[in-house]
Amino acid sequence: MRLHLKIWRQPNPATTGKFVEYTLSDVHPEMSFLEMLDVLNEQLITNNQEPVEFDHDCREGICGSCGMVVNGIAHGKQKLTAVCQLHLRSFQDGETITVEPWRAKAFPVIKDLVVDRSSFDRIMMAGGYVSVNTGAPADANSLPIAKANSDRAFDYAACIGCGACVAACPNASASLFTAAKISHLALLPQGHPERKLRVHKMTEQMAQEGFGDCSNHGECEAVCPKGISIEAIAMMRREYIKSWF
Repeated sequence: MRLHLKIWRQPNPATTGKFVEYTLSDVHPEMSFLEMLDVLNEQLITNNQEPVEFDHDCREGICGSCGMVVNGIAHGKQKLTAVCQLHLRSFQDGETITVEPWRAKAFPVIKDLVVDRSSFDRIMMAGGYVSVNTGAPADANSLPIAKANSDRAFDYAACIGCGACVAACPNASASLFTAAKISHLALLPQGHPERKLRVHKMTEQMAQEGFGDCSNHGECEAVCPKGISIEAIAMMRREYIKSWF
């Protein structure tokens, strides 16, 4: 199949970027999106041109490294799919595909499609941890947890921190990411010692990083490759209010 690409190229954070057009004449529908970018980069290197920089690691939809906006949608149009698991069969032969990085003040562009997401790391360092005593592991039955709570905690823990929620939100809010981390730990007994302090520190750090406020557009949930529900944001807000009492 033949594809026309419009890819954001930006040499460094201090330089103004622009879209550059490329054409790939012979790519297979079963290729993943990142494999297609690999083919493009091989073509560019052969022609002594600078390859397109993009983040990736596992290429299995687990690590959250490969975030980019495809045709205006974070991770592309396929639901519950990270861009590394997006395949060219989702596109039409001869289609023009626009590819750009996450757009957010708190995610400054490093080069091309690569952005600095260390703001997420700082939010986690502010309170995304639990007190752990060293020693032998506790017996599995010594700390009973209601199944409803463990199921919800597991769902929120599935967040891979890719940043699609920020890229999709008109306010560039990190509320879904932060809420998933806060709610996951708040639902488990192990997370209770820091429960009140955690929600304050993580939400304060989120604001300091320059993320916007949540206004319930729901775009974050729509593009999340792990299907994290915005119910997590409601829980985070309840945790914040309760933390004052």
